[in-house]
Amino acid sequence: MNEYREEQDLLGSVRLPLDALHGVHTERARANFRIAGRPAHPELARALGAVKLACVRANRALGIWPEAAVADAIERACHELAGGLLDAEVALDALQGGAGTSLNMAANEVLANRALVLLGLAPGRHDVISPLDDLNRHQSTNDVFPTALRLAAIRLLRDLEARVVALQNAFQAKEREFAHIVKMGRTQLQDAVLITLGREMSAYAEAVARDRWRIYKCEERLRVVNLGGTAVGTGLGAPRQYIFTVVDHLREITGIGFARAENLVDATQNADVFVEVSGILKAHAVTLLKITGDLRLLSSGPDAGLGELRLPPRQAGSSIMPGKVNPVIPEAAAQAAMLVMAHDQAVALAAASGSLELNPFLPLIAHALLESCDLLARADDALAHLCVEGLVADEERCRAHWEGATASATALVPLLGHEAARQLAARAAQTHRTVREVALETGLLAEDQFDELVKPESVCRLGWPASPPARPRPEESA
Repeated sequence: MNEYREEQDLLGSVRLPLDALHGVHTERARANFRIAGRPAHPELARALGAVKLACVRANRALGIWPEAAVADAIERACHELAGGLLDAEVALDALQGGAGTSLNMAANEVLANRALVLLGLAPGRHDVISPLDDLNRHQSTNDVFPTALRLAAIRLLRDLEARVVALQNAFQAKEREFAHIVKMGRTQLQDAVLITLGREMSAYAEAVARDRWRIYKCEERLRVVNLGGTAVGTGLGAPRQYIFTVVDHLREITGIGFARAENLVDATQNADVFVEVSGILKAHAVTLLKITGDLRLLSSGPDAGLGELRLPPRQAGSSIMPGKVNPVIPEAAAQAAMLVMAHDQAVALAAASGSLELNPFLPLIAHALLESCDLLARADDALAHLCVEGLVADEERCRAHWEGATASATALVPLLGHEAARQLAARAAQTHRTVREVALETGLLAEDQFDELVKPESVCRLGWPASPPARPRPEESA
């Protein structure tokens, strides 16, 4: 018995397994594209399913398929692709030539053959349902693929936003927990002025909150699509009724406020919107890299470093040094951030390399942008739940650092003035004693006055609440 079927294209014939859902174009693409070594993001294939479903419904309203059973089978196949049931069937290498034509054709072939199976027919009966005449009706890769990419990006950005919120909440919880802990603030890695550990956590929470807002807002850019523009944005080959209704169907199917671009030619040839979104992702990566660096520094040692924070121990840190525990979660999250920055450069190069009416490098843009969303979402999740939520402050270490630092004299400036505080710091350094001890010994400050100046509320207040007492003359503090 013949276990194969043959399919033709303009290059000749290709032999396929009888029950294969893919077709000749997919088979050639599998042989040609093995560069990335990994398939295109599955969310992109699922988004293609939703876009194809919108196209099918717009065409069905035009009476393209007189037989309801055929149209129903095609719609059901689209639902299966959109639901992730056909991921493996359309899996192609992430880096493919043709501006995404191979992935679009893979979807067309798999959907056509799956619909045939649902009708009780064998795959390959394209006289009944055709990948091109039915599944690609009134479409082009050039409007379908970028629309699917926008949809996939929106879905992943929404998931990322939820992870960013969780990270923000984790830092806000630590802000409240550490609000009472006074510590030494540092600028240029040198002792500066007193701050609280809670306020340091608040800065991280605020930076992450800005990223959350940026991520939320950038969805607006992605909602404008070129679906209906076909090959170059002129709508060639598509009836006007289809062009004016297909985006409405996509909006109804996805629940996302998609709108047809006013200038479909522009939306087809230019990919700058993806650069903009990638830049937002890079901004969040910058935030992550800065925060993870701070967490590593604040937890350094812990015995011979700063050691003001204790990270949750996650695994043994060395094959030779017993007892060593490394900051593995911040390190892993930092690497994700670095890779996102590299992906941003790839997106920029790919978008800038488009020519005339189309950008052929959309597969690279899709790969880099969607993977960046995944990387950041997983990094945020790990950092929040495996690190930040378990942070423990070493209060004694924090207190010992600021009490032993001459820089703590800056907290006394409101009462003593700069010169007297400087002389106190100098004397403390010369005698190897604390600023507190010297201040009380010289009688410049009473104990309750010193404590008032270095309490959490004082070191974090915005400005001195009232006029301070008269400052002593510099010679009185000598």
